[in-house]
Amino acid sequence: MRKKSSPKVKRLPWGVYLGQNHDLYIMLLPALVYIVIFAYIPMYGILMAFQDYTPTKGIFGSPWVGFKHFIRFLGAYSSRKTIPNTIILSVYGIIASFPFPIILALMLHYAINKRIGKIVQTVTYIPYFISVMVLVGMMNLFFSPNYGIVNMVLLRMGKEVQAFMSGEKYFRHLYVWSGIWQGTGFGAIIYFSALAGVDPTLYEVAKLDGAGKIQRILNIDLPTIRPTIVIMLILSMGGIMSVGFDKAFLMKNSRNSGVAEIISTYVYQVGLLDQRYSFSVAIGLFNAVINFTLLWIVNAICKKVSETALW
Repeated sequence: MRKKSSPKVKRLPWGVYLGQNHDLYIMLLPALVYIVIFAYIPMYGILMAFQDYTPTKGIFGSPWVGFKHFIRFLGAYSSRKTIPNTIILSVYGIIASFPFPIILALMLHYAINKRIGKIVQTVTYIPYFISVMVLVGMMNLFFSPNYGIVNMVLLRMGKEVQAFMSGEKYFRHLYVWSGIWQGTGFGAIIYFSALAGVDPTLYEVAKLDGAGKIQRILNIDLPTIRPTIVIMLILSMGGIMSVGFDKAFLMKNSRNSGVAEIISTYVYQVGLLDQRYSFSVAIGLFNAVINFTLLWIVNAICKKVSETALW
């Protein structure tokens, strides 16, 4: 027997639909205008990556050079340092930081005293609102070899004073773990909101079956928030080449530049300080293409494995 085809949904004409929902589109209009002006219109500037751009001639008057700047960057000695440093710092940050918001959200979800849980939640996400400059200043105070509390504790324990902020040995650890301290509480809000959507009857049935907290987490909570985890993982992998400029720039010095020089700080150096505009735009475009490629690959893998993806 042939299966009956499902009835087609009749769509309203665009004019009628817009007339019925005009108030929603009016509310959307300011955000749309903002994105067009500040995100899409400036994109014509990527043409500089394929030119020997000079401000006097402008974008449409500068000579075209094709992929000259891309080839130059990939063959330069600096790229052998900045690209690995960026990838290592980003991958380290993703691996180290990704589980903590999930763990914190689960702990808050199962907090016996909900009032204390709210206080802990507030205290843990307050660091997110500390500016990067203040954060690096705090790190300079805490880890100072002369009067920092960390080195004072080491001296009390009979250990040698360490130059935490000025050496290469501790740069990546300080960068990543300070970011974990700053962002874990705020990141947990997403997972905590996802956990709020769990059906309470599932917990009741699990308790009747004698399931403990660990079993409930493994069989109820994690499967429920799995789509959220997958989406956050895809977004994290899509920005693997976009390590934040501010903190890396503020923490970088002449002694730790071997590991602190990343793509974003290098673009600042060659683009703004050295005024090599086309070269810096080419590096930025290369960075964006790599990020989009990784995003597309990870999205395709997650869609095939877990049936959850961005598109």
